[in-house]
Amino acid sequence: MPIIIDGKKTSSEIKSEIAVRVAEIKAEGGKTPHLAAVLVGNDGASQTYVGAKVKACEEVGFKSTLVRLEADVTEEELLKVVENINTNPDIDGLIVQLPLPKHISVDKVTSKIKPEKDVDGFTPANVGRMTLNWPAYVAATPYGIVELLKRYQIETAGKHCVVIGRSHIVGSPMSILMARNGYPGNATVTLTHSKTQNLPEICRSADILIVAIGKPEFVTADMVKPGAVVIDVGIHRIEDASKKSGFRLIGDVKFDEVAEKAAAITPVPGGVGPMTIAALLYNTLQSAEKKGFWIKLKKK
Repeated sequence: MPIIIDGKKTSSEIKSEIAVRVAEIKAEGGKTPHLAAVLVGNDGASQTYVGAKVKACEEVGFKSTLVRLEADVTEEELLKVVENINTNPDIDGLIVQLPLPKHISVDKVTSKIKPEKDVDGFTPANVGRMTLNWPAYVAATPYGIVELLKRYQIETAGKHCVVIGRSHIVGSPMSILMARNGYPGNATVTLTHSKTQNLPEICRSADILIVAIGKPEFVTADMVKPGAVVIDVGIHRIEDASKKSGFRLIGDVKFDEVAEKAAAITPVPGGVGPMTIAALLYNTLQSAEKKGFWIKLKKK
């Protein structure tokens, strides 16, 4: 049996560590960390994600503010909301839940967020600094994966890491983080996507396979090298009459058959997902403590 890389357990440990630090800050008379989230429209998945983030804030002792906007809000109105949060000194972190309605430019909204409050790590300033291996707020999902690899002591130096998927949120930053000088890092990285030729062959050469392609059970056992570490970023809801809810969750990896070949693997649910919120909380704590790199830059 492979090692099950338990994101739920690890995220609970991280949240406990954050809660201890928050309690210390409050005891010292310091400022309570404050995360603001902006939710546009009534997308069910987005509401679930934001609700989980607000709940996590409560668990660790953060303040949270949820700004709800109708789906027909104008781009100008949304940008004003972002600017108001940017200038609010009590708010340390800001996330704008994606996806946004088609009439709103994601790039324009993301660029409007102040880099020092960009705890999602999506602004050009943070992405650029991460790419240069400078201190930065790293996108929460890749950051969560890095922390899993670290806490499970997965060796990465000199390993061949294959990333499937090139999104700005997961695949692209993940490939950069795994190639950087440090731990986890120092891997030889191949970034693949839907246009990649001979994908199964490339995957079979991976010591570490990170799958974020957004297709249910895309990776099967014949695509995985025996002894590989498999990180499944995908999450999909499919019908299942045997379940009381009528559905079950699966990932981008066909878990049962791949688990027979892997040395370590993340489950779905309970793998990468919980780590995304833990990483977001950690970034917010760093911002609140004024120890972040942006604060240091301003003092020069």
